[in-house]
Amino acid sequence: EIRIFPCLSDNYGYLIHDPATKATASIDAPEASPVIKALEQEGWTLTDILITHHHADHVGGVAELKKKYGCRVVAPHDKAKPIADVDLRVKEGDTVKVGSLTARVFETPGHTLDHVSYMFDSEKALFAADTLFSIGCGRVFEGDYPMMWNSLLKLRALPDDTRVYCGHEYTAANVKFALGIEPDNAALKARAEEVPRQRAANTPTIPTLLGEEKKANVFLRADVPAVAAH
Repeated sequence: EIRIFPCLSDNYGYLIHDPATKATASIDAPEASPVIKALEQEGWTLTDILITHHHADHVGGVAELKKKYGCRVVAPHDKAKPIADVDLRVKEGDTVKVGSLTARVFETPGHTLDHVSYMFDSEKALFAADTLFSIGCGRVFEGDYPMMWNSLLKLRALPDDTRVYCGHEYTAANVKFALGIEPDNAALKARAEEVPRQRAANTPTIPTLLGEEKKANVFLRADVPAVAAH
């Protein structure tokens, strides 16, 4: 079971819950209070926090949640940037258990050097944080562009029915940019019509299907000659 809720100004918080064991993980922790509220609404207890990268808008609530729940904090292997209260470090090829659920760890640097993404294969759920957005990708702050492209290719190789859960609600702005690159892309134009309706209803544009992103997200299509030319 996955719950999505807003945090800060445009972040998303996520809870993933295993009914079999009652284990519950927060994917990142932008701030503590929305995570606590979501947990209390569901009657769940936080057992894990899976951190994707060190930026403050993804780890700001970790210390408070750790103090309240005594949960395990899982973070990227790269220790160059400090993250509080880490219990377990993970790298490419590792797996993380949340109760009976298993996530594969992908190192996806570019936005930051320490960025990882978590893929729950049996749930077909990818938590890509600030590497891959709906119709966009993360700004390259610490890595370089070849590094980011390699990370996007790694995620693009996942199955089309993978649901992508990203770190922010940026889809409307991303669509506007992408239409400047591919104004005649039918899949992109369909998303351009859908997104305003979703936002007007205060509905998240997340998750998005990876197969649809492969058709409409220019950052996953940068090796298409016509896209590259723009």
